[in-house]
Amino acid sequence: MSNTPGSELLVLGVLFVIAYVLGRLGKLIGLPSIPIYMLVGLIASPNMHLLPVGFKPANVELVAIFGLIFLLFNLGLEFDQDEFFGNARGLLLSGGTRLIINFGIGIGFGFLVGWGAREALIIAGMTATSSSAIVTKLLIELRRLANPETPVILGIAVVEDVFIAFYLAIVAVVIGKETNIWQIVLELGISFAFLVGMFALARWGGKHVSRVLGARDDELFTVLFFGLAVAFGGIGELLGVSNAIGAFLIGLVLGATRFRSRIETFALPLRDVFGAFFFLNFGLALDPSSFGAVLIPVGGAVLMTLVANAGGGWLIAWINRLPARYGLGIGLILQNRGEFALILATLATAAGLDPRLTPFAGLYVLIMSIVGPVLTVNSERITNLLFRGRRGKASDVAAASATDSSAEEAIALMEGAIGGQQSSSGDDVENENDEPLLGSETSTAAAAASDVDAELDLDATIQQAMEQSDQQSSRQRDPEY
Repeated sequence: MSNTPGSELLVLGVLFVIAYVLGRLGKLIGLPSIPIYMLVGLIASPNMHLLPVGFKPANVELVAIFGLIFLLFNLGLEFDQDEFFGNARGLLLSGGTRLIINFGIGIGFGFLVGWGAREALIIAGMTATSSSAIVTKLLIELRRLANPETPVILGIAVVEDVFIAFYLAIVAVVIGKETNIWQIVLELGISFAFLVGMFALARWGGKHVSRVLGARDDELFTVLFFGLAVAFGGIGELLGVSNAIGAFLIGLVLGATRFRSRIETFALPLRDVFGAFFFLNFGLALDPSSFGAVLIPVGGAVLMTLVANAGGGWLIAWINRLPARYGLGIGLILQNRGEFALILATLATAAGLDPRLTPFAGLYVLIMSIVGPVLTVNSERITNLLFRGRRGKASDVAAASATDSSAEEAIALMEGAIGGQQSSSGDDVENENDEPLLGSETSTAAAAASDVDAELDLDATIQQAMEQSDQQSSRQRDPEY
């Protein structure tokens, strides 16, 4: 096929239609979209020679950069500051313990692979953190938000988001070409000053930012936050902390304003489309002939991830005084890996590190983004099978059931309170037609309210939800990755 603009647009459109069809099939078995987009890119890759399309990664590289920027921008936008700062000690204990275990094992494994010290640092980052968006999406789709272990899982995801921000800032400097130690120290100081300053602005300056932000016209408003995301991506790149972190930090700041829900309404579709370009572009760049050289390291990384997360889940359950059966559930759902490993591989390629990191990351993510959801879907079945002999205590089962019932009622009432507050609010709260995050629960909110026992004290929870409703609203759909 000739490489005319028309033919390239045709091929690109067909690839996205194929991605849609495969994505629909993947949903039937609970797969996220990340491996689907990568697989379509791999099939169309000029290194694969399966399709005579001659489509090159250079055709979508700029749009793929927008995908990287908006993946991190939305991560910052959705970061729950109240959850993090309100329970920082408990979250850091659980999340920090898991990160220390996973990163420590990962750095040891990276050195064992023998590709170099900087490469070991990248491998440790790839294997240390889960995909918080995939985890959140699976919890929602499997209706496990009311499970006793879910608050611990979501808290760990929040801590990992903070870790990613600081880790990327360090990695960007370490894998750079600078060799002078004092220059490296200076660059690290600038990076951390930028991070701390933006975190402080997000924490205490949200109201001030709200005063200078906003436009009633949706088109101009979208252009504004798109420009801010791209501009701060550039600022991050210039300061040496990578464009991804610049986008994350401006997302963090905008998420602290009263326009958060309105920005999310327009930013999520941008993330989905540009993010698809990012994963498709990564698949296009993969060379299947290079997989043979990384099969053993990838196999070792997959095995290490499975064992470390399963064992770490039990430890985290013990720290949070949860039964061991919940620890296995925590470990299984946190197996999911995704976009962060690919972002690290992209940075490593740009820095000229070992070229084997790209096929390593691609194959590792392909395997873990399939194995992770499958383990998550079957986690309760696996837990019941392993703990079959320990389920005899009726009191434990009844207690767990009561906890689940109370949490479901609380979620229903909170969603109902938020929805009622939004419908009667003024200009400060954007009028959205989004479906609630938990549609079936919100439809029964009134019935649940009438059945709740008088001893269940939900007034404070409902009041807090109503007070925060000008900053948070339910999204039209769940995060895809």
